[in-house]
Amino acid sequence: MRHLPLLVLAVSTAAAQDLPDHLKRFTDIYRVVEREAADAVPPEKAIYGGAIPGMLRTLDPHSVFLDPQQFEQLKELERSTRKGFGSVVSVLPGRVIVLQTLPETPSARAGIAPGDEILAINGIILARLEMEELVELLTQSRQREVQLDIRRPGQTRLVQLTLTPEELQSPSIDRAFLVRPGVGYLRLTSFDAQAGAQVRQAIEELGGERLEGLLLDLRNNPGGLLPAALETAALFLKPGQTLLAVRGRVVQARKESVPEAARPYRFPVAVLLNGRSASAAEIVAGALQDHGRALILGEPSFGKGLVESVYSLSEGAGLALTTAYYYTPKGRNIQRPLAAVQIQTSAQAGGIQPDVTVYPEPVTPFRAAVEASGSLTTFATEVFRRQPVTGDFQVTAALLDEFQLYLSERRIRPGVTEWSQEREWIRHRLKTEVFNQALGVARGDEIEAQRDPVILAALARLGRR
Repeated sequence: MRHLPLLVLAVSTAAAQDLPDHLKRFTDIYRVVEREAADAVPPEKAIYGGAIPGMLRTLDPHSVFLDPQQFEQLKELERSTRKGFGSVVSVLPGRVIVLQTLPETPSARAGIAPGDEILAINGIILARLEMEELVELLTQSRQREVQLDIRRPGQTRLVQLTLTPEELQSPSIDRAFLVRPGVGYLRLTSFDAQAGAQVRQAIEELGGERLEGLLLDLRNNPGGLLPAALETAALFLKPGQTLLAVRGRVVQARKESVPEAARPYRFPVAVLLNGRSASAAEIVAGALQDHGRALILGEPSFGKGLVESVYSLSEGAGLALTTAYYYTPKGRNIQRPLAAVQIQTSAQAGGIQPDVTVYPEPVTPFRAAVEASGSLTTFATEVFRRQPVTGDFQVTAALLDEFQLYLSERRIRPGVTEWSQEREWIRHRLKTEVFNQALGVARGDEIEAQRDPVILAALARLGRR
């Protein structure tokens, strides 16, 4: 029989006295199940998939058992590397279209180019998959050699390629540019080990202390490593100021403060949040908000302020266990309420509430239909392949008329009023998609930022501070 992973922890005297009886009851039940169940019950299924997860579910949703593959993914976060092929893709229902390939990566060496459409992965036809299945397949495919069936624009014959994933550097910052003269924009997708250093480097490249302001975009940032969050927040706070507090049942209460040797930036800062901003992202936003150092805009954050201690088990498995909670400098509990056992405070809302609530543009039925059809991406491919695209490219009225006909051929036929209302949105989205493929996704994101309601609100308010 395969040995199951074990974790030995200190327990209280009272608990230790009761433990043999509880364990005997468990083994008695397991013995009956193993002997009498209609179907054989493998120990891995009973223990890994049943007993351990069941026990942890009584605590909170974030205390979890990690199988060897999941534990390895967690360790990858600390290494700031990911396996992959080096391509940026647009994922649509049943479709995956390449927007960009990164230099010196498996995708680039295989000759994959913007506009190529991946039709099948390891013989699995993407058009038959639901969105969640498609995303899961793409995630799994980055771990091992894959065979791709690719259709290239203007070609009827499919191209078959075999790619082997490689470890790629995964920086926390995926976008850094001047959103307007003198005002920098940084988008952090996670807080990996080098996030703080990367933020400082990016700020210096944008102008350093000469900047008139900075937009720190933490939307969709699920968090990451605590030291990286503390180092990032310390870039904008005075030496000695509190960054966060930690309190738990058996964890010694402590506070983290800005190092005395810190040299913080002094320009105005705005932090952008949404409902997917969590954990380390909330620690940064909460610290800057409590000290009045940054204006917080967007939507309320997720509310995940747990201290998760990770324990290594045998055979490569692991355990992430909630052992304490994070609090902002003013004592706000970042964690939204989970269960009756959570430490109670006077402020139980959880998450970070923005100073200015701003929501993204609503998705109209027309916009949803256009995006789901992939028409913007495929039409953009045709545009950049038939004409040179430079930084001054504009979507002309003639090109809009051509796209309207293109949509009509695909049975998307808005009325005159609806087309008139959506005309500027279409112009903007078309320009973004053309830039994505012709000049790179980073340039496309710069165009997208020009219509982002949260970015525009931040720019308007930074000027008043």
